[in-house]
Amino acid sequence: MPIGGGKGGSDFDPKGRSDGEVKRFCQSFMTELCRHLGEYTDVPAGDIGVGAREIGYLFGQYKRMTNRYESGVLTGKGLDWGGALVRKEATGHGLVYFTQEMPGTRGQSFDGRRVVVSGSGNVATDAMQKVQQLGGTVVACSDSAGVIVDERGVDLETVRRLKEVERRRIADYAELRPHAHYRAAASGGNIWDVPCDVALPCATQNELTGKDARALVDNKVMAVAEGANMPTTPEGVQVLQSAGVLFGPGKAANAGGDATGAPEMQQNASRDAWTFEFTEQKLAGIMRDIHARCFETAAEFDTPGNYVNGANVAGFMKVARAMVALGLI
Repeated sequence: MPIGGGKGGSDFDPKGRSDGEVKRFCQSFMTELCRHLGEYTDVPAGDIGVGAREIGYLFGQYKRMTNRYESGVLTGKGLDWGGALVRKEATGHGLVYFTQEMPGTRGQSFDGRRVVVSGSGNVATDAMQKVQQLGGTVVACSDSAGVIVDERGVDLETVRRLKEVERRRIADYAELRPHAHYRAAASGGNIWDVPCDVALPCATQNELTGKDARALVDNKVMAVAEGANMPTTPEGVQVLQSAGVLFGPGKAANAGGDATGAPEMQQNASRDAWTFEFTEQKLAGIMRDIHARCFETAAEFDTPGNYVNGANVAGFMKVARAMVALGLI
């Protein structure tokens, strides 16, 4: 999508903070940031620790500082004030749409697969939702304190109530669903030791190491796709690719959130609001196109099945062609 790309943030840790503290930080942050923003300049969105609550505080302060209603300056907004349906779910849903295409390149299906999803934030829970809708079974998820394993299939509503409403730890899931098992991280609990067909790292950077990748390979994992930003270490990527595991890098597999930011801006510009189904259709098409581009580019450049090379080359060629056409090199 023609909206650029970049990353930024802060070292403010929202854990244990009150709503008032979070609001005051967001307002102070935007007081300085607002001079560098604009729908044709730079457009921030949510990420780790930044959901609709934080975007609301940031957008409110932007309006206060500029005295203008420019809804396209931030994406991931609430539905009552310029947000778009599916934008919240887009990264997690898009990840699974991408992942669903991967087994098909080997004549296999996603349906009925055992899936583990690290994390329990927005991306993780939305990915779990789409896995269930597309016929997979999520058997494990996690937070920074440990892992919950539910062989009957993780109950998504319980996870969301614990994490999004009550803001409790994933360990409490086992109290509500006694058949499930909790493994504390302090005692060696590791989600990548849970046998699965598909692994979706959706928590944080460098969470899936070479050792973790070897555990997945030993348990016959078929595909790994990144929902977080660079959650797999270089050694982990090398282990997975050497073993012939289908590996979808985050720059392709988790592009759904950014890709759906553009339709949100389109709706803001046209003063329109699309249905959930229409926007979800657009997201599915975008992710399947990204998968096809990565897969076909990898084959074109003699690295068939290597999504990392496919994504890198396809992205580079697009930028290079534009630079040449604009006379910049």
